[in-house]
Amino acid sequence: MNVRLLNCTAEGELTAAMAAKLCYSDAGIDDLFEKVSSTEQTKFIEKIVSIGHHSVLEHVSFTFGIEGVSRALTHQLVRHRIASYSQKSQRYVKHGGGFEYIIPETVAADSEAKQEFERIMGEVAKAYDLLASKGVPAEDARYVLPNACETKIIVTMNARELIHFFRIRCCNRAQWEIRKMAELMLVECMKIAPSIFKDSGPGCVSGACPEGAFTCGKAKEVREKYRTLLSEKER
Repeated sequence: MNVRLLNCTAEGELTAAMAAKLCYSDAGIDDLFEKVSSTEQTKFIEKIVSIGHHSVLEHVSFTFGIEGVSRALTHQLVRHRIASYSQKSQRYVKHGGGFEYIIPETVAADSEAKQEFERIMGEVAKAYDLLASKGVPAEDARYVLPNACETKIIVTMNARELIHFFRIRCCNRAQWEIRKMAELMLVECMKIAPSIFKDSGPGCVSGACPEGAFTCGKAKEVREKYRTLLSEKER
């Protein structure tokens, strides 16, 4: 899996701080730069995030390039509607001669299961090639391709949606592949905007576990994991 931050709002934390300052003061547009010093900026951002004034974070966006993930992952990812997506097309990009696929660790750990998994992927590849050889267009031949098929996607989300995304997808109850991706995205966000994402992660990082009866029961361990993860990236 490769997650790379391709672009983000220049001076995003400053932009969010100025937006917040505008809401709480009578400063004119031209005065905002002078009224938000670097020291005040950090404290101000942390305050507005803590009180839930997240609308100002919508002015800050992040664009990620993601590859080495499965279609099973992206089917989950695109359910997050406040985002923009551009994904490798199975309609226009042909998969002749075999295709890359993702093997879950639970499958890879069992030699018999892995062998069967790889056999099935090989059979699918043969079926795809057969359909293509008979003139079936790629947009129809792709119907045999599995959720395991590797894909690439570019994703843009604003900071407010990312906080929500991390809250859900970094949780232990999230599916393993999208959780791994979410953690890598969070690490990249922390490098750029630590004040915004200081307390980001699954819901239990900044409060009680929101999963109720479905809790994993490991909130203490999860908090320690993210405390260590994020403090390392801040350095």
